[in-house]
Amino acid sequence: MDDSMPILLVPGLVCSPRIYAPVVPALWRFGPVMVANHIRDDNMALIARRILAEAPPRFALAGHSMGGYIAFEILRQAPERVARLALLNTQARADTPEATARRRGMMARARAGEYRAVLDELFPGFVHPSRREDAGLRRLVHDMGDDVGPEAFIRQQIAVISRPDSRPTLAGIDCPTLVLSGDQDNTIPNSLSVEMADSIRNARLVILPDCGHLPQVERPQATAEALVEWLRS
Repeated sequence: MDDSMPILLVPGLVCSPRIYAPVVPALWRFGPVMVANHIRDDNMALIARRILAEAPPRFALAGHSMGGYIAFEILRQAPERVARLALLNTQARADTPEATARRRGMMARARAGEYRAVLDELFPGFVHPSRREDAGLRRLVHDMGDDVGPEAFIRQQIAVISRPDSRPTLAGIDCPTLVLSGDQDNTIPNSLSVEMADSIRNARLVILPDCGHLPQVERPQATAEALVEWLRS
């Protein structure tokens, strides 16, 4: 009997399917892998609705950063379709006024033709401090930024700004859940991962050492191992 489970991966802000490329080979043996398109709408509910329309009937769901915000919205709309949940370097809280102000500044600069400069300024917060001079990772962030483009980046920021607080929904999550972060995530502190794991029944918390906000490419083997254990649980 085929007991494989489709796996739906949702990238983060200004990330494309490239972010998951290092871990996908470890996941295929558990079921077909699909990377969601999350760049077409400027509202979390619309993004989730369109992803659900294109997704298998039931799936294991992993969301990275903004992808975690989308995963929470997918759970609000169709919890019965989510068999497993992985929350990677994300949080359940709504945007703070300070974060919203920063996002609006980035949006204005992207509109003014400074999109590449915005990506360069985001990069140090994306990676572990030891990787801030890593030319390969910087090139990946630029390539993913090109995949997304400034117009979709602006749509994503609008959606992120208006996202709801998902903390009230955490206690209702009853599927096998992995919460993963890096020990030095300077974009979304891992204290917010601990907060989620403490609120989700039987969640497994993994904090990767020597890792920032992009675990799939900073610590691909350790990230793949955590996802494999999640799919086996």
